[in-house]
Amino acid sequence: MPNPRWLAKINKRVFNPGQIRKGKYPVVTHVGRTSGRTFQTPLDAYPTRTGYVLVARYGPNSDWVRNILAAGSATLRVNGEDHPLDSPRLVSQDEALDALVTDEPPKDFTKAEDFLLMDNPG
Repeated sequence: MPNPRWLAKINKRVFNPGQIRKGKYPVVTHVGRTSGRTFQTPLDAYPTRTGYVLVARYGPNSDWVRNILAAGSATLRVNGEDHPLDSPRLVSQDEALDALVTDEPPKDFTKAEDFLLMDNPG
């Protein structure tokens, strides 16, 4: 079950700005589907054979998920390196697990239900 929406709102306003500054977590840069503004969201992201799987802890109706699906692309910063990504699609946990480059699921990965799978362009 996704985390509650009220927690997402607190994280968005209070904790995410600090996490972005620290650079400890992957950060996805995406464009607002109605505002056209650029946003950054720290999240869990794991490499796949073709790109990355992004964990949607607050479900598929999260702003960042909806923005990326509408735009069709985003940029993921991991360890200071930018990775352009495209072809976003919502996938099940089984599909996300199958796409990972590791056989061992990351910690807490199996607690999530919603995942966005994205590919490196080209």
